[in-house]
Amino acid sequence: MDQVKRTVAIATLGCKTNQFESAAMEERLREAGYQVIPFEEGADLVVVNTCTVTAATDSQSRNLIRRARRLNFDCRVIVTGCYAQVDPAVISSIPGVAMVIGNDEKKDLLRYLAEEREAQLVAVDNHGHGRGQLPLSLSSFTERSRAFVQIQSGCDAFCSYCIIPYARGSSRSLPVEEVLRQVAGLADRGFPEVVLTGIHMGAYGKDLEPETNLLELVRRIEDEIELPRLRLGSLEPTEIPDGLISLMSDSDKICPHLHIPLQAGDNEVLGRMNRHYDTAFFHQLIERIHRKLPEAAIGLDVIAGFPGESESEFENTRRLIENLPISHLHVFPYSRRPGTPAASMPDQVPRDVARQRCAILRSLGERKNRSFAEQFIGRVLEVVVEGGNRGGWGRGLARNYLTVQFRGGSKLQGRRAWVKVEGWNPAGLRGSLL
Repeated sequence: MDQVKRTVAIATLGCKTNQFESAAMEERLREAGYQVIPFEEGADLVVVNTCTVTAATDSQSRNLIRRARRLNFDCRVIVTGCYAQVDPAVISSIPGVAMVIGNDEKKDLLRYLAEEREAQLVAVDNHGHGRGQLPLSLSSFTERSRAFVQIQSGCDAFCSYCIIPYARGSSRSLPVEEVLRQVAGLADRGFPEVVLTGIHMGAYGKDLEPETNLLELVRRIEDEIELPRLRLGSLEPTEIPDGLISLMSDSDKICPHLHIPLQAGDNEVLGRMNRHYDTAFFHQLIERIHRKLPEAAIGLDVIAGFPGESESEFENTRRLIENLPISHLHVFPYSRRPGTPAASMPDQVPRDVARQRCAILRSLGERKNRSFAEQFIGRVLEVVVEGGNRGGWGRGLARNYLTVQFRGGSKLQGRRAWVKVEGWNPAGLRGSLL
């Protein structure tokens, strides 16, 4: 296949892991001679990296495939990601799809492209018969100020609302030495911040020989690699040991920021969700983190309108969050996903009720975020400068996940800067560059 000057566009739906893997595929395609262009320009080759968290994302994925052909009828469409993993038959039946490859097969994309074939290719590993492959790696981050290392993939939790264990397979970890090599390489290339990511990061190392864990990995990064900032991705509440909290408290390297899925603040709802903790445990965990890290950002994921959620159960969730020292919320309405236990549960909550509950929680999250941010007015914060300079305003991310805007700094993208915080607005904190 002649790849000289051929164009490619990558459309990505879903989580940060998908975004990371799309970036890794893009890197390999660039190295192979492809020119990456925006989706709307009608590329010769289109890769659609799908999500299947909800039925709505399935529909969005199908629409992207059809749109790619409307933009360039002669394009080759390759579909991958979680929707391709769990339902390759539906994907392969859509006109114009040249290849359907699973999550594990993303690493073999160039090999599949190099093979001359007339017929459609469907290559999707059945996770039920194997542990799957290790995460992809990525050495450069185009137009990114922060770098990411995917240390783990897959999930063994089987929450009742979630399709991801079926789409991503069982948990598997990148070997410790490979993680250290990637982090050190990114630090050597000058990235001021590296973010560790994964589908179920708290399970890191359980499948390795010898067995290890996230705490030991982070300790080694702390001790062995010169790096200004290390940030951790989402961690389950039952997988945040006191040792990790203490290490974060004592470290000048690890960002004081934890993203923790709560999902519900009522014990009955948590039970139906197959979440293995109760609200008392969660409350004590957040208080313990706050005592050791009083200025840390603590963000929570919450689902509103889970099947059977009564007004009183929702009120328990709202009340719990109201009483927690957190900085922000990510709120989602429950979306019925075929193939999960929750989809067949009785007493499905009407969509309008779920949306109303989401609005209440989002309003609460906005108040929490403003209260957290305003305590830093008058302080000097170190930020990693992100994005371009728009209208004379630069933007940076503080260690504790606060967005800070400032005048100037057009040549500072990807570098650390220090900003004197002077005020707050709905877009975040504002201040002056020092």
